Amino acid sequence: MTAPSTSRLAYIDWMRGLACVLMFQTHCYDAWLGGAARKSTFFMWSQLGGTLPAPLFLFLAGISFALVTDKLRRRGAGANEIARTTILRGAEIFGLGLLFRLQEYLLGFPWAPWTDLLRVDILNTIGFSMMLMGVMCRLAGGGRARSSIAAAGVALAISLTTPLIWTSTRLNALPWPLESYVNGVHTFKQPQPWLFPVFPWTGFAFAGLAVGFVLVSDWVRKREVRTFALLGVAGLALIALARWFDGRPRQVYAVYDFWHTSPNFFLIRVGLLLVVLSAVYGWCRWGLALRAFSPMIQLGQTSLLVYWVHIEFVYGRFSILPKRAMSIGGASLGLAIIFLAMLLLSIARTRLKGRGRELAARLLGRQPEKSAAVAR
Repeated sequence: MTAPSTSRLAYIDWMRGLACVLMFQTHCYDAWLGGAARKSTFFMWSQLGGTLPAPLFLFLAGISFALVTDKLRRRGAGANEIARTTILRGAEIFGLGLLFRLQEYLLGFPWAPWTDLLRVDILNTIGFSMMLMGVMCRLAGGGRARSSIAAAGVALAISLTTPLIWTSTRLNALPWPLESYVNGVHTFKQPQPWLFPVFPWTGFAFAGLAVGFVLVSDWVRKREVRTFALLGVAGLALIALARWFDGRPRQVYAVYDFWHTSPNFFLIRVGLLLVVLSAVYGWCRWGLALRAFSPMIQLGQTSLLVYWVHIEFVYGRFSILPKRAMSIGGASLGLAIIFLAMLLLSIARTRLKGRGRELAARLLGRQPEKSAAVAR
């Protein structure tokens, strides 16, 4: 049995790896399937699976944010220092999102429109969500319970106001690059469901933050198994409750879009996230996840890198297969190639991490410098 600290990190990495695999299949089939295959039941289920990767990444960003915040608190860091550290980390991710958009624009030049530089993608939203979480934690004070309740309240408020923000209460007086961060309008004058604006996507990060602050409490650390079991049950209850609400003949909103803005669909996905979290924890604690090499954990440890790289080989100029021209079998073969390539890239990144100076010295034909500790 692994140490508790290792297990706690393992289930997060495993879930990130799951998000990567779901993302690969969604992108590959969307980019490469053509003709009748795009109208098949197989494609429909593939894209339905694609509704989970973004919530998974954001939910896990919230949990990780809580773990980092708690670690800083236990080290004696003050509220301002914690806020500064976490907000700057969010700004770094946000900056990487802008850099990614610049890369995609340059690789797509001259066909890519300049407005793609300002498209709201998942990295932008993760970074912006982290900055918002840093602000909220600072305003909520230092208590875990208070921060958890505040985060849950923010997640609920975002989900409940999303239908209004997308329709009757749109902030269309703002320039479209700013409004797009609110509702994903981009340049189309209407919110676009394929983008990742604050409403509703940031709600998943705050839901993860609420769960994360529960997981770091001393009481839960001593009762992890019971807690994760209860989280799974709570997830099933949320799904049932959301389906019950959705089945009511009377709706609160004038415009009800279940798949894109509905609070009920938001609750269903949060419920699924809790069920997945509970199941993955059990798999990492009692299953085979930590008894041998785990591709899921490996991919999860380098999720940003494999996200960044795979896009160009699926959607971009260097796509390994013709776009919208493949059968299900051909696209599945391409998916297998992408999975193996990203796994090998992830392994290489892990093994080479921190060895940049040594490798550079070897390339230049010099003897690698020994650290002071080794020299002594």
